[in-house]
Amino acid sequence: MSSTTRIRVSIADDHLVFRMGLEGLIGEQQDMELVGEASNGREAVDLYRTHRPHVTLMDLSMPGLDGAQAIRAIRDLDSQARVIALTAHKGDEAAYQAVRAGARGYLVKDATVEEILTVIRAVFRGELCIPPDIQSLVTERVPHDDLTAREIDVLKRTARGLSNKEIARELSISAGTVKNHVLHIIQKLGAQDRTHAVTLALERGILDIEDVAPGRSSR
Repeated sequence: MSSTTRIRVSIADDHLVFRMGLEGLIGEQQDMELVGEASNGREAVDLYRTHRPHVTLMDLSMPGLDGAQAIRAIRDLDSQARVIALTAHKGDEAAYQAVRAGARGYLVKDATVEEILTVIRAVFRGELCIPPDIQSLVTERVPHDDLTAREIDVLKRTARGLSNKEIARELSISAGTVKNHVLHIIQKLGAQDRTHAVTLALERGILDIEDVAPGRSSR
């Protein structure tokens, strides 16, 4: 790409005010232009398919298709896609999943303007902007903790106290498929049962406390 190429950026975030802030910031930069906005993961994938932005800013916590799932879908469209993960909490499980999915950059939402612009430009140049602690987490995770995105979807709903039938209905899959996912989760985590799996997932940082239903006890 020539030195005069403007960085074409897309934003995916379900919070309008945050999107507006990024839109204003990008609009002020002579070397950047905003090519589109999305309010959920599915829209983000469609946006990428249509506009092929140089850099996508991807919120990790969105309804429907979450950030990590959207990153995987975008990378399936284009293995060279450059996505920067946006998260409210430093070093959380969502960040780990995003990096595993192929995110090239990582920003906490309270990052400074200078940090945001620096990471966008660096990722555009092809650099990897992932903090060392997140890179270490990706490297050090042992295989039995390596849950798939779908298994984490099921685990989060298990933590909310949903039954297999309720999980199946939310994810539009069969109850039998959910049962198989739960068995795989228990095996991978070395848990005794589904409740113990949730407890272990919390202890290991796979789930956040916000994922657990109010009043649910942890063993």
